[in-house]
Amino acid sequence: MGQTIILSFLGGVMGGNALPHFVRGITRERYPNMTGNGPLSNFVSGWAGLVLAVLLVYWAHADRHPVWAFGSAAFGVLLIGLFHAGPGAFGRREPQHAGLADETTGPRSE
Repeated sequence: MGQTIILSFLGGVMGGNALPHFVRGITRERYPNMTGNGPLSNFVSGWAGLVLAVLLVYWAHADRHPVWAFGSAAFGVLLIGLFHAGPGAFGRREPQHAGLADETTGPRSE
């Protein structure tokens, strides 16, 4: 059961981390990535991460302990999601909107 928990957790972390890279890649947007910030490198990294996540869950033999496998994978996705929503790997930078009007507050004053 330990193998199921660990590999499912790692599969959840990998899948949760790969998803934003994959989405940014297929929508042709830039996103911080260790192999380059462009859409192509994000797409390839996201695709590879999703494949690896599926392999990890397959190797976990989730069918033997489905509740533990689901719970640990969901926890892994939660942790990596909190990481991405918080500081992220490269820190959080505020977007530069100099001179642009905000729809809720009107023009910005800096």
